Amino acid sequence: MTDAGSGVGKKIRPDAYGALTEALTTINWNKREYQDDIRRRLREHPDLFARLDFTTTKRETSAQLVNMLMADENRYRELSVELMTDISRMDTFPNLTKQTDAQDLLAQARSAVASLAKWVSRHADIAEERERFSAELEARRDQLARSRDFTEVLGELTQEFMRLHGMANRQQAGLEFEPFLHRLFSLFDLEPTLAYKLKGEQIDGAIYHETNHYIVEAKWLATTVEAEHMTNFDGKVRRKGKNALGLLVSVNGFSSGGKDIFKRGTSFITMDGGDLFCVLEGRIRLDELIARKLQHASRTGDCFFPASEMDL
Repeated sequence: MTDAGSGVGKKIRPDAYGALTEALTTINWNKREYQDDIRRRLREHPDLFARLDFTTTKRETSAQLVNMLMADENRYRELSVELMTDISRMDTFPNLTKQTDAQDLLAQARSAVASLAKWVSRHADIAEERERFSAELEARRDQLARSRDFTEVLGELTQEFMRLHGMANRQQAGLEFEPFLHRLFSLFDLEPTLAYKLKGEQIDGAIYHETNHYIVEAKWLATTVEAEHMTNFDGKVRRKGKNALGLLVSVNGFSSGGKDIFKRGTSFITMDGGDLFCVLEGRIRLDELIARKLQHASRTGDCFFPASEMDL
C-alpha cells in the first residue's frame, strides 16, 4: 500500500518478479510473436525495449527485462504492477494454440499465469488499482537466486541428465531421454515438437533453428550408433524434401564406419554425450553448437564435428 500523502509505496517481493519472468517466457512460443508482445507491453517505455537483447532465448530476455524493472523499481513500479496485473488476467493464448504441442504449452502458460495471479490477488488494492505490492524487496542477490532464470533451469537439466546416466534400467532411461531433450531444446527456443508418426515411419521430434527445420532422432544405446542406423536416418531425412535437415543424437557416439560414410556428404548433423555435457556445463550454447555443426557440414560434407574439436 501507499502511505497517505507520501507517494512512496512498499517494494515488490522478489517472488512476484520471478513469477513475472516465468509468465512472460511461457505465454508465447514463437520468438517473433514473443518480441511483438513485449513491444506492445512496453509501448510507453521505448527506452526499456531498446535495451533488450532478443538474440538470446525468451527466458533470458524476460529475465533481462525483469532485472531492469527491479534495479530501478522506483521508476518502473507502476509498469511492473501493470505487467503483473494484465498478464495475471490472461485466459487465452493465441500463439500457443497454433503449436503442435498446444496442450502441453497451454498447461505451462496457465500454470505460470496462475502463479503470478496468486501474488496479485494477495493484494486486491494492487490488482484493482495497479498500485503497490505490500511487501519488502530483498537484496538483489536474493532476487536473482529466487528468480527462476536461465542458469537455474540449465542446472536442473544437468542434474536430470546425470540421473538418467546413472539409471540401472537403461530402457527406461532411453524413454526419459526424449522429454529431457525436449526441455533442453525448449530452453534455447528451438521450438521443439514431440514424437510424431508419418506413414511407414516414426519421427522422434523436430526443432526449428535460424529458419531451418530439423527432424530429430535420439538414441541412448549401450554402444555407438552404427552405420546402418545412420544410413536409415539419412534416407528418412532426404525423403522429407530437398532442403530437409536432420539432427541425430547419440549419447554414446557413432561408429567409425558410420562417420566415414557421411564424411563427404550428409543430410544431417550429429550430437553426442560430449556435446551435451559442453552445453550443460555452459561452455557453449546449444543454438551456437548447432549453427557451428551445420556450418561445418555445409563446408566439408562431414556430419561429425564435436564440441571438443571446436575453439570454445
